[in-house]
Amino acid sequence: MELKTKSARMATIPALYDMQTTFFNNALEGISDKDAHSRLDTKANHIAWLAGSLVQQRYELARDLDKSKSYKQQADDLFKDNQGIKEGVTYPSLEQFKKDWKEISPILRELLVNADDAQLNKKIEMPGMEFPLFDLITFVSYREANCIGQIAL
Repeated sequence: MELKTKSARMATIPALYDMQTTFFNNALEGISDKDAHSRLDTKANHIAWLAGSLVQQRYELARDLDKSKSYKQQADDLFKDNQGIKEGVTYPSLEQFKKDWKEISPILRELLVNADDAQLNKKIEMPGMEFPLFDLITFVSYREANCIGQIAL
């Protein structure tokens, strides 16, 4: 059965979104919280930070699509304002990130399906740049796949 989105531009986004919703949980399967904090003797982001930043991204996108609510993950203070990884910080458990992911995913999916062209054309401002919300949504989809791939690796 084909899913109808309010905007034709969003036609493929829910399918990618659904795959990545599942892949996130699959990639985290069997990883201990101890191992999730390992940076493998590099400056690479660890799995706990990657997972939390993905959760944060979904909550922030939900806020961009629905200004009437203030969606926040439990670890919002560690990730808000695009904060990078912090040295010496123990991030929440992967189970906490999975719980928040499970909470926001159906909400954001519904917002994506029901986004209309007026919403998608609305300008998003970030320091030094401005672009339509649709461009942010497509970038978020790309970034999710990229980060989930890093976790799986």
